[in-house]
Amino acid sequence: MSEDRSADDVLDLLGDEYARAILAAVTTDAMSASELGSHCGMSVSTVYRRAESLVERDLLAERVRIDADGHHESVYEPTVEALRVEIQDGSFDVDVEQPSEDAVDRFTRVWEDIRDS
Repeated sequence: MSEDRSADDVLDLLGDEYARAILAAVTTDAMSASELGSHCGMSVSTVYRRAESLVERDLLAERVRIDADGHHESVYEPTVEALRVEIQDGSFDVDVEQPSEDAVDRFTRVWEDIRDS
């Protein structure tokens, strides 16, 4: 696990109900801060604070969604597929499983988002 994503940091962050709600919500579709606020019943400023913490720990990614009318907005999507917590040798270890999306799949997804907007 990277220094930015220690077991203690991840467990502390996931102990926060707002961070868990955001991470769970974006597993269905990428969402903007305002969409997340409405979906999760929290203020947009709360969404931004929790999303920033999730991004810093590589559990969430921020990308730009381009609308057909030319407007751009940031949306959030998960960068984690599974989390596993192990307790061994007197400590906790958190294993974060990243989705296996290669560059071609990522390009295709981005292109389809642009085309469908």
